[in-house]
Amino acid sequence: MSHVANTNIDIDTDTDTGTRTDTRTAARADSDIVVNSLRPVRRLLRVAVVTETYPPEVNGVSATIARVVEGLHARGHELQLVRPRQDRTDTDHGEARLLHVLTRGLPIPRYPQLKMGLPSQRALLHLWTTHRPDVVHLVTEGPLGWSALRAATHLGLPVVSDFRTNFHAYMRHYGLAWLRNPMMIYLRRFHNRTACTMVPTEGLRSELAASGFKRLRVVSRGVDTRLFDPSRRSDALRLKWGASRSTPVVLCVGRLAAEKNLDLLFTAFEAMRAAVPSARLVLVGDGPDRAQLAQRCPGAVFAGMRHGEDLGAHYASADIFLFPSITETFGNVVPEAMASGLAVVGFDYAAAGQLIRHGDNGLLVRLEDREAFCDMARGVAGELPRARALGAQARLTANRLDWGRIVDAVEAEYTAALHDADLARLPTWRAAAPAG
Repeated sequence: MSHVANTNIDIDTDTDTGTRTDTRTAARADSDIVVNSLRPVRRLLRVAVVTETYPPEVNGVSATIARVVEGLHARGHELQLVRPRQDRTDTDHGEARLLHVLTRGLPIPRYPQLKMGLPSQRALLHLWTTHRPDVVHLVTEGPLGWSALRAATHLGLPVVSDFRTNFHAYMRHYGLAWLRNPMMIYLRRFHNRTACTMVPTEGLRSELAASGFKRLRVVSRGVDTRLFDPSRRSDALRLKWGASRSTPVVLCVGRLAAEKNLDLLFTAFEAMRAAVPSARLVLVGDGPDRAQLAQRCPGAVFAGMRHGEDLGAHYASADIFLFPSITETFGNVVPEAMASGLAVVGFDYAAAGQLIRHGDNGLLVRLEDREAFCDMARGVAGELPRARALGAQARLTANRLDWGRIVDAVEAEYTAALHDADLARLPTWRAAAPAG
């Protein structure tokens, strides 16, 4: 391990107690029974979160785990965040109850801005022997995650995991389809050694269960409805894109790479322009295929990476969101687009399949039906009032996607893993055989 962040946290402090929030008691007038109305004390935990991606890296996994870490920290849990050092500027930082543990990493091929953590089992054994967590949460399945699993197992620590990236589905987009089955074997072996694997949708749970994955739990995703808000719509930004108030603006947000199925995006947009020649296409994000895509559609706006309120304004200033990807475990951009008041056209799976009611708050197409996807996109482009009505309903749906509920669900999985570990440590009593 290359570095442990210097914080003021005392990770030996016993945090297994909580604050009683109600000390009132009530007594029945007609009996001597006294009823204690104290609320159950919520146990504060020491949690080691192991991830190979974290902000400021930009992707769905880093954004989601950051919200979970923030939520757990706000509730008083003590956290070790184990992750690769991102670059030379990634130095000591932290705050009370949040220890950043930086490990060595290597750039991922084709994605040099992202790091793959290197095996760190010996360092993690030392860390968790001296600063033992109650539970270990594995976010990614790379070399760092695998060594963390081995270290936690050696020390008898409860482990929960996330299934957040369809690596096995990516293989065919890079000419490596033959690796799909070996990848699934690796992933199944990894996750089946944990107390539970959290997945974001029921559809993914069913798919993985059919492939032999065990102890799967559905824990969905939330969305920041203050950041992604229709009120951030900007006529000035639309004018910069060459769009008037009545021009349909089509948006796609994500990595510009083969696994995102962007060929279908451009085919669908060509169909939209055939119906409405003034339509504009805006892509937010970056990736290895940017130059190639810009050559294919020179009239499109390639806005690059956007963050914070600027990202929120880019979402809200569009009208229609096309999501052609077929390799997602969830797709955070779908609820972000819905929260921003956009009409989403997507395939009936992952986040779109979970959140969209076809014709009410968005438009769904049978998975991999390219022709239907293009037809649906073309139709909504020519009906801008309908698109805005769908977007208004999408916003109402997004308002219910509270991150607090997601953190509740993650806490519940930690508690269940601890409970199971405690039961496993109890002695097994065997009844004596009857004499005779």
